[in-house]
Amino acid sequence: MTLSYQSGDVPDRGELTALYASVGWSAYTKDPARLAAAVAASLHVVTARDGVRLIGLARVVGDGLTIVYLQDILVAPEHRRAGIGRELFRRAFEPFGDVRQKLLMTDDEPRQLAFYESMGFTEIRDMPHPIRAFAKFG
Repeated sequence: MTLSYQSGDVPDRGELTALYASVGWSAYTKDPARLAAAVAASLHVVTARDGVRLIGLARVVGDGLTIVYLQDILVAPEHRRAGIGRELFRRAFEPFGDVRQKLLMTDDEPRQLAFYESMGFTEIRDMPHPIRAFAKFG
């Protein structure tokens, strides 16, 4: 495997659709043009490639000064458990070390909880001071 990471690499629509489909994120793949536009509009994008094939992606949205939000992080199933997600995560947040609020939202799945906690994140309900989060899906 010839693994490489690239910051600022915005994959084309076909690559994005294939990667998001490989992890079952069908809400994104229903409108490939919108997916490509969303990734292109991200504050920061980091990709992982095996040769030329896109096998992972992390993207951050926000203002980059007071808040950043890890919108997506995904690794093709056949490349999981090889440290790729960890490296994408690290590189995605690297430019934002001085940003106070770093957020993400994810499914209620034990492996995801363990991964994000291992990366230094805390569930909102476990924060040392009262805090709430709200979401609306449309």
